[in-house]
Amino acid sequence: MDRDEPGTEPVDATDDRVALGLALLERLEHESLPLPEVIDRIETVTTDPTVTRTILDEAELRGIIEREDGIIRPKSRQYVRFEQDVITKDGEFSCQRCGMGLSTGYFIKLDAGELGPYGSSCIRKVTGRED
Repeated sequence: MDRDEPGTEPVDATDDRVALGLALLERLEHESLPLPEVIDRIETVTTDPTVTRTILDEAELRGIIEREDGIIRPKSRQYVRFEQDVITKDGEFSCQRCGMGLSTGYFIKLDAGELGPYGSSCIRKVTGRED
């Protein structure tokens, strides 16, 4: 299934996009983030608003995040470690976040799968190393 294709059917927690979104939220590095910044990161997994809502709801239900007044507070302290969790691949890619053409793609290895490719600045934004 295309990650960017909005679905018309209900989404459940077994959807691969939900699993990747939850894995990404488990790795947020900030004590708190505004909801739009969290959605920006989730949009690297899906732009389908139904899936995004499912990811946020499921993350709250599982205790991965707390939500209050448009602020998201991650509960995990597992961060993306560049040395272990980010891999590079050479080839012809388009950045999953901004769409820019890439000759080197950065990918985040998560238990639920791999996210990417990202360019050098977008990987820092997605992982919270740069605002």
